[in-house]
Amino acid sequence: LPIDVLIVTIVIDSLLERHNLQQKLEKLNMVIGAFYSGIGTELLRTFAAADCTLAFMEPDLLVDSTWDKAAFKVHKKRAREFEYKVESGMVDLVALREVLVRHEDFLLRILENPVMLEHESFSNVLRAVFHLTEELKSRENLQETPPSDRSHLGGDITRAYSLMTLSWLDYMQYLQSDYPYLFSLAIRINPFSLTHDACVRE
Repeated sequence: LPIDVLIVTIVIDSLLERHNLQQKLEKLNMVIGAFYSGIGTELLRTFAAADCTLAFMEPDLLVDSTWDKAAFKVHKKRAREFEYKVESGMVDLVALREVLVRHEDFLLRILENPVMLEHESFSNVLRAVFHLTEELKSRENLQETPPSDRSHLGGDITRAYSLMTLSWLDYMQYLQSDYPYLFSLAIRINPFSLTHDACVRE
């Protein structure tokens, strides 16, 4: 009897641990979803428009309903290995700074959420975005930035862009698996597509 009780206890503990993990993941993905809805998709669209190498990467970012786990694995591997290159001269730095500053409190609330402790990779996304924000805020006149500084800011933008892209692919896979109706909208407003359109068309 004691052995039976021990086995039952272990099984129950395992089930509770799995349930708690699922709850944490659910809350985490809700926070990540809020990020992309609030500012992430807009930033990705801005950065992608200035990525001179996007044409080579685009097929791996045009997520659609036919992708399965194997397809996501292949495309995410390519995305991790890809060398992103944002031309800072093609980015309106003043407008970008305004967007980031306007959403700074929102980003801080996300960062302060306890579930962020459970997701190092997304914490790195936020860290890169905050760093870019600080870099842009620290310059009085972004319209007269010398080429050397433009290049530096291009590196900061590219860092945030690449991390966000990988995180976005993970989030898209999660939506496809758990929330098809959210996934449907997400693929229609794909920030990497030149023809993004929220309208459902035949």
